[in-house]
Amino acid sequence: METLPEPLLVRILASLPAVELVLVCRLVCSQWKTLVDGEALWLLKCQQEGFVGNDAEEESGERWQMLYFLHERKRNLIKNPNGEEGFDFWVEVENEGDGWKIEDLPGDFGQEFPHDDVHKYFASSFGWCSKAQIIDLRAEGYWEELMDTLQPKIVVRDWYAGRGDAGCLYGLKAKLLSENEDVVAEFESDTISIPQDNEGEWNEITHTFTDYGPGVRFVRFEHGGQDTVFWRGWYGARVTHSSVTIEP
Repeated sequence: METLPEPLLVRILASLPAVELVLVCRLVCSQWKTLVDGEALWLLKCQQEGFVGNDAEEESGERWQMLYFLHERKRNLIKNPNGEEGFDFWVEVENEGDGWKIEDLPGDFGQEFPHDDVHKYFASSFGWCSKAQIIDLRAEGYWEELMDTLQPKIVVRDWYAGRGDAGCLYGLKAKLLSENEDVVAEFESDTISIPQDNEGEWNEITHTFTDYGPGVRFVRFEHGGQDTVFWRGWYGARVTHSSVTIEP
């Protein structure tokens, strides 16, 4: 191995899983540590996985190792976004009126969801209903240097709808929190009003946090709704397929 040209050794190392590179190969010798810490190997892995084009350059100023891990780890950090597990993982649940209820799509006076893998939704009542999740970024594998140095995009998405026979209100809040849960950045939607006799169609709302500065360790997601006709039961805003993703 000592006689191999460095570019060939980089190609051999790039064929190994990322975790083994960082936890095992990096400890073999000083040469391997330099290669694993360098940008050439991670640019090659990004290209192999199709994360970037073959025309990307090592000297572009990108942090290729961090970008690789961001692409590899990209997933929805909201747990139980569609109510398949009841109300597990949702905290600070506010149940005014008759409270939240989980229903099967499309529901009364509703429409099918745009994605075939979503089968349930949360329905709110005649009093304001809200619920939240707090995401621990370190526990999800996004370490401090990654968040503070690269400051990747934090994308918050939610889907909401009304019943076709009832008007309703909907709102979304998202906060980026520090180690001590101080607010670093926040987003709050306008209160969205859906009129009675609507089509029951599903709408997506999204917000992207960028350039938020160092220190973000948690993301707090909260949404809620209610009906505007004040009928007993579950005629308020419907929500499902909520997501928080960390993206390059």
